[in-house]
Amino acid sequence: MTLLPQKLTWDMAQNKWASILNPLLKNPASNPSILQNISLASGANSINHKLGQPLQGWYIVRMQDAFAEIYDTQNSNQTPQLTLNLNASAPVVVDIAVF
Repeated sequence: MTLLPQKLTWDMAQNKWASILNPLLKNPASNPSILQNISLASGANSINHKLGQPLQGWYIVRMQDAFAEIYDTQNSNQTPQLTLNLNASAPVVVDIAVF
């Protein structure tokens, strides 16, 4: 892991920072879309992720109303460019970050 230097010159700011920060900024997880108030039923669920490209990852950012174990079945998803397939152990409303 590269750390930013304690003392920074103008030349370093122009060259070093870009090489350190650009990989972070290019990472799709750095700028996810948030799907809000997604109701998951107990069992299989298919959610339109609205990314316009195959899903690279997801995580729950908020769980409302109840607790549920949630996992994906993306390896068998026939439409990863359109949907996120999740299984939930109980009915729950969640906000999901997708990228």
